[in-house]
Amino acid sequence: MTRLVWTTAGESHGAALVGILEGLPAGIELDLARLDAELARRQQGYGRGGRMKIEQDHVRVLSGMRAGKTLGSPLALLIENRDHTIEKLGVPTSARPGHADLAGCQKLGERDPRAVLERASARETAMRTALGAAARQVLEAFGVELFAHVVELGGSAARPDAWETAGERRAQLRAASAFAALDPQVEERWIAAVDAAKEAGDTLGGIFELRVCGLPPGLGGYQNAGERLTGRVGAALLSIPAIKGVEFGLGFEAARRRGSEVHDAIVRRDGPHGRFGRATNRAGGLEGGMTTGEELVVRVAMKPISTLRRGLETVDFETGESVLSTWQRSDVTSVPAASVVGEAVVALELTRAFLERFGGDSLEQVRSAHAAYLAELARL
Repeated sequence: MTRLVWTTAGESHGAALVGILEGLPAGIELDLARLDAELARRQQGYGRGGRMKIEQDHVRVLSGMRAGKTLGSPLALLIENRDHTIEKLGVPTSARPGHADLAGCQKLGERDPRAVLERASARETAMRTALGAAARQVLEAFGVELFAHVVELGGSAARPDAWETAGERRAQLRAASAFAALDPQVEERWIAAVDAAKEAGDTLGGIFELRVCGLPPGLGGYQNAGERLTGRVGAALLSIPAIKGVEFGLGFEAARRRGSEVHDAIVRRDGPHGRFGRATNRAGGLEGGMTTGEELVVRVAMKPISTLRRGLETVDFETGESVLSTWQRSDVTSVPAASVVGEAVVALELTRAFLERFGGDSLEQVRSAHAAYLAELARL
C-alpha cells in the first residue's frame, strides 16, 4: 500500500491537462462517467465566462485500469484543451491586480506574465476535479458522501437553515439551481446581483458550504502537525485559486461565545461508529485534528474574480506609467464552480486519511481493515 498522492500538469491554453493519482487500491470499479459529470458541474453556474462555452471537458484514462477496475498502479488521466492557443497569445505588458502575475514575474525575474498566468490559472482545477471524482469513489464504497452548496453570493445570503430545510431534496434542489444553492428564494436576487456586476464591469465572490456524512471517528491524527485533518483539509481548500477563508463548524463564531456554548457534550448513542456521539456538532466534525464521527461541516470564502472588465490600476512594465489592467475572457462569478472543486480537493484529502487508517493493496483488504475497526469501536 502506497500513500495517496497526486499531481497535475498543463497550462490554461496548452494542449491538455494531465493528472496522476497514485495509491488507489486495486479492484475499484471506477465509474468514469462520474468524472465527466463532475467536470460538467464545474463548468456550470450563472455568471460564467466564454471559456465554458468552448471547452467540453472529457477524461481519458492513460494508465492504471484494466477491464473497468483499478490495478493499484498510478492512475493517469488526460483532459484535452479545445482552446489550445498558448503559442498564439501575446505577452501582456502589465500585471493584473489580484492575480499571480506580478509576484510570479518577480519570482522568475522576467516581464512575461504569460509565463506565470498560464499555470496559475484556475483552468488547472479541472484536473483536480477529475482526480477528486476518482478518489471519492473509495469513500462512497464505505458510505461516505460529500455535498457542497453555495450559501452566500456578493454579500447576499441564502436562508441559514437551507441545508436542514432541503432534506432529501438536496440533490434535486442543487441541480435545479443556477448557483448550486439549496434555497430557491435566492435565485432571482443573485441573478440580479450578477447582472448588475456584469453591467458595471465588476465581479462577485461568495461562500460555499461543504458537508461530509458517514466519516468514521479517528481519521487524521494528533501526534504531529502534519497528521491533523483540520490543517490538511484547510490547506487543500486554500490551495484553490481565489479562496481566502475556511472555517469548521461554528468557525469564527466560536471566538465570540463562552466555552459552554461552543463545545459538544459527549453522549451515549449506539450507532454504526460505536457507542458514543456528540449532543451537538458545533466543532464541525473535527476535534484534536481527527474526525469525530459527526458530519464534517466546512464553509469556504471565495474572493471576487480578479479579472475585471472595467480594469484596475496597474503599471506598464516598459514605461512605468499607470495604466488599466487588460481584460480577457473571464467570469463575473465562479463560486458554484469553486464548490465543485472544493468537493474534489476535500475528497482527495479525506481519501488519503481513510487509506492511511484502513489502507491495503486491494479494495478487499481495505474492507477487512474497516470492518475490524468498526467491530473494535463497538466494543469500546
